[in-house]
Amino acid sequence: MKLPDFVAVGNILAPWGNQGRLKVRVVTDFPERFSPGSKIYVKRKPMVITGTSWHQGKAIIKLESINSLADAEKLRGELVEIASNQLEPLPEGRYYHFQLLGLEVWTIRGELLGEINEILTTGSNDVYVVKGDKKEVLIPAVSDVVKSIDLDKGRLVIEAIEGLL
Repeated sequence: MKLPDFVAVGNILAPWGNQGRLKVRVVTDFPERFSPGSKIYVKRKPMVITGTSWHQGKAIIKLESINSLADAEKLRGELVEIASNQLEPLPEGRYYHFQLLGLEVWTIRGELLGEINEILTTGSNDVYVVKGDKKEVLIPAVSDVVKSIDLDKGRLVIEAIEGLL
C-alpha cells in the first residue's frame, strides 16, 4: 500500500485569543504531536509549534509564523498534517484511518456491502460508514463484527450480528 504524502492529525477550528493562537480538534492517537518544537504542515506549508496548552480536549497551539488574530483567522478550517515519514508504527491489528478508507467490505458469506467511505470516532469504538449500491451501513469496529482486514487485497470481512444489516 502506497503511503499518502501527508496525513491529517488535526483540524483548525478557530483562532484562540488575539495573539495568533489556534484551537485544534485533535484526530490522532499521538497527542504529543502537538508538543512545542513539533513540525506540522498547514496548507502543506511546514510550520513549527512554539507553544501548546489544552482546553476541553482541544489543543491550543501557537505557531512560530502566526502572530495575529488576522493571521490565525486565515487558517480556520484547515487541516493540520504531518509528513507520512513522521507516522508512528502501530501494533499488529491496529490501523490508521487512511489505510481503511476505500477498503471493500464483505460478509463472511461472500456478500459485498460496499466500501468504507468514512470513519466515525466514538467514545468506545470507531464506526465504519460503508456505502454500497443499495444502501449505507454502519459497521462497529469491534472484534465480534470485524473478522479480518487485508490491506494488500483491499478487503475487510465482517460477520453481521443480528440487526446490523
